[in-house]
Amino acid sequence: MTVHPVLADQEPVTTDGTLALVNLSAQIDGMAAPTGRAGSTAPLAVAQQAALVDLLTLRGHLLGRVADYERAAQLSEQMVRYAPDDSAALLARARTRATLHRFAEAMADLDAAGRTGAEQAALDAERASILQAVGCHAEAQALLWSAASHQSDFTVLSAQAVFQAERRETAEAEHLFDEARAAHRGVSPFPLAQLDFRRGVMWLREGDLPTARSWFDAARRRVPGYAPATGHLAEVDLLLGDPETTVARLRPLMETSDDPEYPAHLALALRVAGRHQEARPWRDRAAERYEELVTRHPEAYADHAADFWLMVGGDLDRGLQLALQTLVMRQTSRSYALVRRAREASRGLAHDASGPRHSATSM
Repeated sequence: MTVHPVLADQEPVTTDGTLALVNLSAQIDGMAAPTGRAGSTAPLAVAQQAALVDLLTLRGHLLGRVADYERAAQLSEQMVRYAPDDSAALLARARTRATLHRFAEAMADLDAAGRTGAEQAALDAERASILQAVGCHAEAQALLWSAASHQSDFTVLSAQAVFQAERRETAEAEHLFDEARAAHRGVSPFPLAQLDFRRGVMWLREGDLPTARSWFDAARRRVPGYAPATGHLAEVDLLLGDPETTVARLRPLMETSDDPEYPAHLALALRVAGRHQEARPWRDRAAERYEELVTRHPEAYADHAADFWLMVGGDLDRGLQLALQTLVMRQTSRSYALVRRAREASRGLAHDASGPRHSATSM
């Protein structure tokens, strides 16, 4: 089933994506440095801090900036220390913990937020996202469809669309993606760009590369600096046999993102293009950064690092070790698949007597 983006004259009208990113950073900078009457730094109210945490998390996603996720997490920890019984503080910390895949701790924060008066709808939305991430699909679906019985807005429909996409129910997901687009209100380009990106991810997972490309391109046209959309467009280019276009797409991300996924993909594309000398420094940069992030945030990055070592890094033992670490933390179908792939790669190399242990995948 191939589905292409809606026609240009049917597109929702939003603010220019590049300008919106500039305004987002200006808003973050303005909120992060309030001054008191004497010009000294003054503490933000909890509501303002919670808003800043959400803005940092949004920019972290859009620009591929792990540093923004970490800063948001630090701020949320400070908020809860300052106001341990404030539901807004607890909700903000739950969201940052979920972003870094600390799901059990995030659930504990949601329970605490419920005891301090947080709205049930907000709690259910956060719980559904976490349950979906850890593979509890029936429980997540119950919460999402219960929310839909009370309201049918962009946020609920988007969550349902992504849920069905991850379940590979593509026909139903397409219907929900269309409904979510029709329900969008407001002029921010970010929600629609994120929705189109997730639609592209669904079709990439299904192996429909032209349709995946069209949705990633739609997301990037709406927000030209959108790092995940650019990265996935580059991935599609590589799968379609165009490593040089992949390299051209990825190079700008080396300046704006600190996520090791992008230098890892650049190293792979350069290697496919036969440019091995150029590939090695990017492979080394990704390896160093993955090791840093696995040390600080194993729940969020062990699986990505495992994939890196299996594909680009050239160390199958390290890849298997991290895959098993991921499985201990999360017993999901993706974790099991990663371990199977790592074991199959190790067995395949063990049967190859033509070279040393890591020669098959080394740069």
